[in-house]
Amino acid sequence: MTYKYTITGMFCDGCRTKVEKALNAMEGIEATVTLEPAIATITMQKPIQTTQFQEILSEAGKYSIKVFNPNDLKLPAEEVVIEHPKNTAGKYYCPMFCEGDKVYDDAGDCPVCGMDLVKSPDLTTVKMQYTCPMHPEIVQDGPGSCSICGMDLVPMEPTDSEENKAYNDLMKKMKIALLFTVPIFIIAMSDMIPNNPLMQIMDMEYWNWVQLALSLPVVFYAAWMFFIRAWKSVVTWNLNMFTLIGIGSGVAFLFSVFALFFPDVFPAEFKSEEGSVHLYFEATTVILTLVLLGQLLEARAHSQTSGAIKELLKLAPTEATLVAGGEDKVIAIHDIKKGDLLRVKPGEKIPVDGKITDGESTIDESMISGEPIPVDKKVDDAVVAGTINGNKSFVMVAEKIGSETLLSQIVQMVNNASRSRAPIQKLADRISKYFVPIVVVVSIITFFVWAKFGPEPNALIYGFINAVAVLIIACPCALGLATPMSVMVGVGKGAQSGVLIKNAEALENMNKVNVLITDKTGTITEGKPSVEKVFSTTNQENDLLQNIASLNQYSEHPLAQAVVNFAKAKEVSLIEVKDFESISGKGVIGTVANKKVALGNKSLMEQVGATISSEIESRIIVEQKLGKTVSYISVDKLVLGYVSITDAIKTTSVAAVKELMRQGVEVIMLTGDNKNTAKSVADELQLTSFIAGCLPEDKLNEIKRLQAEGKIVAMAGDGINDAPALAQADIGIAMGTGTDVAIESAKITLVKGDLLGIVKAKKLSHAVMKNINQNLFFAFFYNALGIPIAAGVLYPVFGVLLSPMIAALAMSFSSVSVIGNALRLRGLKL
Repeated sequence: MTYKYTITGMFCDGCRTKVEKALNAMEGIEATVTLEPAIATITMQKPIQTTQFQEILSEAGKYSIKVFNPNDLKLPAEEVVIEHPKNTAGKYYCPMFCEGDKVYDDAGDCPVCGMDLVKSPDLTTVKMQYTCPMHPEIVQDGPGSCSICGMDLVPMEPTDSEENKAYNDLMKKMKIALLFTVPIFIIAMSDMIPNNPLMQIMDMEYWNWVQLALSLPVVFYAAWMFFIRAWKSVVTWNLNMFTLIGIGSGVAFLFSVFALFFPDVFPAEFKSEEGSVHLYFEATTVILTLVLLGQLLEARAHSQTSGAIKELLKLAPTEATLVAGGEDKVIAIHDIKKGDLLRVKPGEKIPVDGKITDGESTIDESMISGEPIPVDKKVDDAVVAGTINGNKSFVMVAEKIGSETLLSQIVQMVNNASRSRAPIQKLADRISKYFVPIVVVVSIITFFVWAKFGPEPNALIYGFINAVAVLIIACPCALGLATPMSVMVGVGKGAQSGVLIKNAEALENMNKVNVLITDKTGTITEGKPSVEKVFSTTNQENDLLQNIASLNQYSEHPLAQAVVNFAKAKEVSLIEVKDFESISGKGVIGTVANKKVALGNKSLMEQVGATISSEIESRIIVEQKLGKTVSYISVDKLVLGYVSITDAIKTTSVAAVKELMRQGVEVIMLTGDNKNTAKSVADELQLTSFIAGCLPEDKLNEIKRLQAEGKIVAMAGDGINDAPALAQADIGIAMGTGTDVAIESAKITLVKGDLLGIVKAKKLSHAVMKNINQNLFFAFFYNALGIPIAAGVLYPVFGVLLSPMIAALAMSFSSVSVIGNALRLRGLKL
């Protein structure tokens, strides 16, 4: 029996994990918990009361559970609650996402896996300060001249980022480790040098003390953090890669120190022909140095995985030219206020979102939309922060500043999505949970098997070396990094191509989509409707136009704006309207000049009881078959005419639909428009399925029906009325040109707002999932192959053993290889 429950009180993936773990601890229960939406899907062998679940969750934290009601999540469009994600800019997080989206205020180690916490990028541009090249003590926030010598102030160079500081710290420790490890390695390997020149200086007994002295800086400074993390992992029982490193290298070091001070304690099996005990200072230091090298390479690779966010941040300029009092003044980007007039010169980046008030130009919007062709802009056209002006100057008014700009929202969305968890991550989590204890047991078994059956007289030495090799080579770092690295790079790549992905779950599920539901207006079509004509049975088109334009002046619907703009172009004045009402999916009604006026579809005419003549009906059908959207006009319950509106199909829609169908995706158009218009558009797109006359609830119900059939449904839309359907779909895809509510309800947003973006999203999803599977296969295959070899299974047949030093080298580069594979996604062509 499987049931769904709504969970409240979860705010991060750490909460989700805790709730899921608590439920699964109950006997006969198998639970899967999702954060968005906050639902627990529970399979139980026998019925269990909700109160029992509540008792368990109350012990885990302040969580509550109740039987799932779809209406809790699928609210009417006007009641959709927009929850903005927690701002994590400048915080620290675990690169292996052990605790989901949990962040920390200060740098340190992850309490679960011990990895260095990584700083999340600050999602605002750095406030530029200026200084005098001759008098560096002069510093101010904006440009100007030096108060001492009068020279122009110059921008100050930004300081090293947090990532560079961490990298530089590791590099310093790496240099120290190499400085002391190389001599130790030479001393230990000197027996392989002809005539062994070192032994001519002094005996090996004394060289062993030199090895001890040289190993101390490596163990107690350069690599001491590994032992601290290993100790924490044992105390908290969050066993991880550092548990294995700490045990393996720690045992080798302590064994060597003890053997150096008390050689007589050891049996003959541990001694060389000269009677000295075999020491492993070189194994200890080389292992730790190689692990440190792996950490250094990972630190550099981590900075590359967040490169998309950094590149987006670079798009925002640090200065702008303010037009005030007839003069131009250079100001810092942070000093811009809404309503300010800004001059954008040729080649400059646009500082904030706004509209052109004077002039015209071409704008390169490729960094936002991914499209390389510049866009012509004129007065009243919108411009976006970060895009680049062409070869003309213009003046714009600032409408959105700071975190309100599209660029800031994109950066925030990319940052949040790159730190979310894909469902496939559960597989790695489950394996990692049991992996380290199993490896420790395998290591112990390896020692005893070799001690019992190994070649004499060195069976104990073989056992010791191979047990350490098993611990070192089995570090699960590559397994933990396999998913988050690919997600981070993939989400960033999508953002650079105009595909914004809200979380990793959407990125994974997009690859499984087999049905696409799409709206018509603004999705398939341009969303820029224009009135073609107003027809009146009484030859009084201007009177009808005045009535419907006045009525529509209170509506933000694109069709309404088209009517108002048409009236203004005809120089028709607008008059007062009383009792205005917008009826979702049907049209608008109100009282104009003491007359009851209604403008909308046939359903609205039936609702208001308007009479439609056969002449009007036949004329409207002709218009609809031409692909026009036609709205009836009734005055005092009599249809006196209609308005014919055209909305061109986007040039990319035909190619996008064709490609999606080629990939096996069924494309269905759901529109509130009439059947004749819908059929005309469907025929042009060669769609086999469409449903006309859809109200918002009809779209919602159709998606539910398809989901009940087992289909994975994506919904593409741009309006407020699409929000419930976008929330219900497995993947909601919003047009970036649409409403805020639609964008917030969706899991994927297409900045440019055309269906080719869906093709890009599906290609990206496929590439990321393929990359993750490659990483997981590599990690699983590496451990499946490495552990047996380290344990010595090849020795009886081939005489091959794996040195702990070689094991450390392989372990370090395995995780770097996973990151390198993930970075290949940056070269993906969408």
